[in-house]
Order: sequence, then structure tokens, then C-alpha cells
Amino acid sequence: MTRAGGRMILPNLATRDLERAKRFFGELGFELDPRFTDENAAAMVVNDQAVVMLLREEFFSSFTSKEVVDSTRQIETMIALSAESREDVDAFYDKALALGASPAGDPTEMDFMYARSFLDPDGHHWEVFWIDPEALES
Repeated sequence: MTRAGGRMILPNLATRDLERAKRFFGELGFELDPRFTDENAAAMVVNDQAVVMLLREEFFSSFTSKEVVDSTRQIETMIALSAESREDVDAFYDKALALGASPAGDPTEMDFMYARSFLDPDGHHWEVFWIDPEALES
């Protein structure tokens, strides 16, 4: 699972229900990679440089000696995902909520950026953001 042109990022997320998580991310447009998917894990391709690895909690915990957080009560990370426009941010956010995600705060409005956050069905915090390219030029 290497790509030409740089490093990939593969966040690993613990899930209590692998089938539900696969459906949720599949409906958001992530593509299942069956080569790295079995009864314990699923590789959900975001793009050429990013793959979200969904791991059953029991399997996830086998990779660490630390206690796995309860992502419905604690936060272990925020995953930011870029969007093409403000409208794309809203459309992705709305789709996530329609698929079972929940809001994670008010929209973020800045001079150069717009973002919306949600919690996936396992409670992981996602932020979809758009940065105005004109603001970056000044």
C-alpha cells in the first residue's frame, strides 16, 4: 500500500461495529479496498495519499499496550478533511448527518476558512474544511 510521490497517511480508528462503519464511510464516498479488508479491519480509500483503516476495537487494542479510549466520551484525535468549496463542506456534512453522524459544534467561519465538524457513528471527530485560495495569495 505504497504510493509514488510521497508518504501516505493511514489513520487507524477503532470501531464497535465494523459493518456499520464500512457502510457509513462507503456512503460518504470512501472506497473499500478489499485487499486490506477482512473480518477485523477495513481499508477505506479517501484518495491516493490517504486511507482510513477501520479496526474492530478488540483488534485495534492488540496493537497497543495503552487503553483504547471510549470515543463516545473521550477524544483521541480530530481528523480534518479538505473540501473543494463552502458548498462541498455543507454537502459532505449534511450527508454525514443523514448517514448517522451527529453535529460536533457550530460551523467555523474565518476570513480565509469555513469548516463544519461531526462525530461519526463511533464518536470520532471529523472536520470538513475549505480554505479560500484567494485569501492565501494575499
